[in-house]
Amino acid sequence: MENYTIIPFMTVLGILFVAGGMIGSWILSYSSPDNEHKNLVYECGELTIGQTHVRFKVGYYIFALIFMIFDVETLFLFPCVRIYNDVANGLIAGLSISTVMVELVVFFVILAFGLLYAWRKGVLKWS
Repeated sequence: MENYTIIPFMTVLGILFVAGGMIGSWILSYSSPDNEHKNLVYECGELTIGQTHVRFKVGYYIFALIFMIFDVETLFLFPCVRIYNDVANGLIAGLSISTVMVELVVFFVILAFGLLYAWRKGVLKWS
């Protein structure tokens, strides 16, 4: 039970951290009701020409999300390969190389099916 006593403390600390950042930002921010340039849309130091709210194609967002998913899943391969290396060198007892290899193959198959599904749906077409 002693391990759970830190949860309320960390919750309060997290709330205070977020609230402190928001209050600090509000205190340090510059506000002037007579400054007309304060409310303008800022894009890389250039004033905008035309509408500032432009709709983007949803496909760009989906393409970016698929890229992020496969990027993060690729990062998961590094610990898997490290564990495989440790099992092969005998540093981890209780696991066999075939078990780790089957798990890696299952992981690759799931990645391949995800990529194949996105490809078949036409999500990866950049047009």
